[in-house]
Amino acid sequence: MTDTLSTLANTFVLIFVLTSMFGLGLGLTLKQALAPMKNASLILKAFLVNFILVPLLAYALVRITGLDDQFAIGLFILSVSAGAPMLAKYAQMAKGDLAFTAGLMTMLMVITIIYAPLVLPLLMPGIHVDVLGMIRSLVISMLIPLAAGLFIKARYEFLAESLSPHIAQASSFSLIAMFVLAIPLAGGDVLGMIGTGAMLTAVLFVGGTLVLGYLLGGPQKETRIVSALGASQRNVSAAMLITVQNFAEPKVLVMVMTGALVMMVINIFVAGEFGKRAGSVTASP
Repeated sequence: MTDTLSTLANTFVLIFVLTSMFGLGLGLTLKQALAPMKNASLILKAFLVNFILVPLLAYALVRITGLDDQFAIGLFILSVSAGAPMLAKYAQMAKGDLAFTAGLMTMLMVITIIYAPLVLPLLMPGIHVDVLGMIRSLVISMLIPLAAGLFIKARYEFLAESLSPHIAQASSFSLIAMFVLAIPLAGGDVLGMIGTGAMLTAVLFVGGTLVLGYLLGGPQKETRIVSALGASQRNVSAAMLITVQNFAEPKVLVMVMTGALVMMVINIFVAGEFGKRAGSVTASP
């Protein structure tokens, strides 16, 4: 029974990754995807935050809190996975720079495909990771669907508009199915998190990434908002794929899913607050 549930969960992880990446491509033009490249300063700051400071923050938190090794692996996986498709929704809620958002999340996601497999072993000395296999898996499951979506959007826009809502539904359904199946598979490990500091570490991680992203988001408030949300909302698609294909220990998946939930709750609240403040400023005389 457990093997069947595990197979189903892994299948829905793959479906979620494929549909979220394909859906991202269907909603973007190549011009939007390349837009951030015009601002070299913001690009460098985004790289610094997402690929250097965020992993260093995760490493520091693990050392300070003494987090369990398996939970720590889950946090490290999240820390090296950037470029979440959900960023577009958060930026819309927060009234951030939407043009910058589209290009930023695409750039971060593409870099993650090469960066995550190379850097993850450095954060986990002594743990073997199939680097080439991980890169191959991410390219096939993320980069190719993204490229396919971009191609359809560029050549057959009517088809992209028709497919987008159905792909979004499939992505949402698979995400819900993943969490539902994770309950019987890792319920004991979830309860085992109590008293370990894992939840507190996840909250501190998300809070810290928000601050880092905001401080290094450039002079414009709209881009600082996007930078903050982009740093705190890690790429759950990539993190899930790396986890289920490379780590059998349930605690790793539990930490990734816990982090994903904490990110979602905090970022929805923060995006809403940013949006309210932007609205009140606009409405004031």
